[in-house]
Amino acid sequence: MGDKRRVAILISGRGSNMQALIDGAEGYEIVLVASNRLHAPGLDMARAMAVPTFAFEAKREAFEAALQRSLEDHRVGTIALAGYMRLLSPQFVDRWHGRILNIHPSLLPRHKGLDTHGRVLAAGETVTGCTVHLVSDELDSGAVIAQSEVAVLADDDAASLAARVLKAEHQLYPKALREFVRR
Repeated sequence: MGDKRRVAILISGRGSNMQALIDGAEGYEIVLVASNRLHAPGLDMARAMAVPTFAFEAKREAFEAALQRSLEDHRVGTIALAGYMRLLSPQFVDRWHGRILNIHPSLLPRHKGLDTHGRVLAAGETVTGCTVHLVSDELDSGAVIAQSEVAVLADDDAASLAARVLKAEHQLYPKALREFVRR
């Protein structure tokens, strides 16, 4: 397939982790930013940094078929999900087995899925964090690549905790991607 160091980032929104991956690109090159939303704010950021973009709104099967062609055209070897809010099909995950990374705002395997910060607070936990993991067929269940811990403060609400975890994500994800492409 493609060169492992040639990375595509998939986004659905503002692209703050995308920005961190682009800014931290060392040992890998961001050759494409793709989105399932035509007007995802992160696409404008990518274009401003002269990174090629792909955007297509369609049902999952049609989107993934078009995305696959774009990934092949850009000789992508690794995919980094960065706020991509759609589940990938088992067929797509199988085709890219071992080459799709995701970042999740909890210390997996705890708190898979959405509302992680609210669930951390409700459980009375004192430590949370973020996890970079390989994508598998099961949501937030692939092999853990790297984790970073973040303390839960007594006066935290979901928003304050989310902001601190996001900072940790921005530090962890580029480092984990650099290490991953060297393997």
